[in-house]
Amino acid sequence: MQTASLETSPVNHRGGQSSHLLLAKGQFGSQQLAITWVDCPPGSEQPAHEHDGKEQVYVIVRGSGTMTVGDDRREVLAGTLVFVPPGMGHSIRNDGPDMLVYVSATAPPFEPPELGDVFSFGRPS
Repeated sequence: MQTASLETSPVNHRGGQSSHLLLAKGQFGSQQLAITWVDCPPGSEQPAHEHDGKEQVYVIVRGSGTMTVGDDRREVLAGTLVFVPPGMGHSIRNDGPDMLVYVSATAPPFEPPELGDVFSFGRPS
């Protein structure tokens, strides 16, 4: 069994959110999937962005917020899954009073050179 944890995973900070890369391409032999765990304090917002040729899902684990995919904007709560088609602009905002936490899966995964530009190892001090 191979495992990863938030404490040892690379982390990217953007829009006030902390994105922990739990599974990257090549890690544990994985070639078709990337997984991130994202902590979003109240008021934080992931900037709108898109991924050409990549499908992505967001699974809300805790809290609530607003997810935008293309021109569609909806409230998301714990237990909600949001599918993002390839090349579709998307963002998420925590407009609730509590921490918003989601897990994101991306296929095919991001390439390692992209990761080095935005992720660093270890938790911030």
